[in-house]
Amino acid sequence: MNAPEKIRLTEFSHGGGCGCKIAPAVLTELLASTPVRGLPEALMVGTETADDAAVYKLNDAQALVATTDFFTPIVDDPYDFGRIAATNAIADIYAMGAKPIFALAVVGMPLDKLPLTVIGQILAGGESVCHAAGIPVAGGHSIDVLEPIYGLVALGLVHPDKVKRNSSARAGDVLILGKPLGIGILSAALKKGQLSAEGYATMIEWTTKLNTPGMALSEMPAVHALTDVTGFGLAGHLLEILRGSKLGAEIRFAELPLIAEALQWAQQGIKTGASDRNWKGYGQDVRLAPGAPDWQRVLLTDPQTSGGLLVACAPEAEAGVLEEFHRRGFAEARVIGRLAAGAARLSVV
Repeated sequence: MNAPEKIRLTEFSHGGGCGCKIAPAVLTELLASTPVRGLPEALMVGTETADDAAVYKLNDAQALVATTDFFTPIVDDPYDFGRIAATNAIADIYAMGAKPIFALAVVGMPLDKLPLTVIGQILAGGESVCHAAGIPVAGGHSIDVLEPIYGLVALGLVHPDKVKRNSSARAGDVLILGKPLGIGILSAALKKGQLSAEGYATMIEWTTKLNTPGMALSEMPAVHALTDVTGFGLAGHLLEILRGSKLGAEIRFAELPLIAEALQWAQQGIKTGASDRNWKGYGQDVRLAPGAPDWQRVLLTDPQTSGGLLVACAPEAEAGVLEEFHRRGFAEARVIGRLAAGAARLSVV
């Protein structure tokens, strides 16, 4: 008897992970045509600055943080896919400085193509991450669709005075990035069958690492702004901070934490389609160093699935922020640049 054919989840989807997000320019156009009305006074954070989650003040000591994130497979292993999607969804809670409290599953699966055992492994992978975060999967919703989709609605709590927005950075703040860049490039190499076993292990390591430092960063008054780097790449999410805070920034490319194998693939021309869409959407606001090779642009726009926290903090808080990252196992965290008064543009030197 022949062995059953191994299921490759990525073959069922046209994109993968946060690389399948709607392009920044298209999303901006869609949101601009969507009316925003009837906003309650208690809604502390909504759609106005493209922040990571909505925040609703419950009382003087508690604010509810709510977000949802889901996508198509970025890897073939169903358990790993579930883990990555859940980690990515919960990251938005940490990016607001909140503590997650529970999650709801968002499940869309082609039931005529995927065995129930495979779907069960996806759900189990997601539940394992929620367990690691100390929260239950308390419910959810499922539908039968053409492409596999999985993610979470995640909810958390934070003190209203300790919410970390992406729009409250200050001139003179230093920028600290918590995870290395290159996840999208690794996923592109994986789809081409060129990613090494070590590269895959690195990809899984970072995409399933919960951004738990966010909770401690909420306790630091000198941490002024916080976001996580996902589908729009480092440049895109940093520009959201700049637009919301009405500041400019300079980052040093040589200081960026990069995944070594992703750098090698980028230099060989491997990238995602989302990288080019990102650049088309916001490249006019990014100034690269004269003569910079194109692979640098690719890394700056590379869509990160379950990417790192991006912190804007006062210079005197730099050591404490790095210590918090390192204490929680984020050895790659480092200072990458600084914010300054000026137009909302990013300069890369």
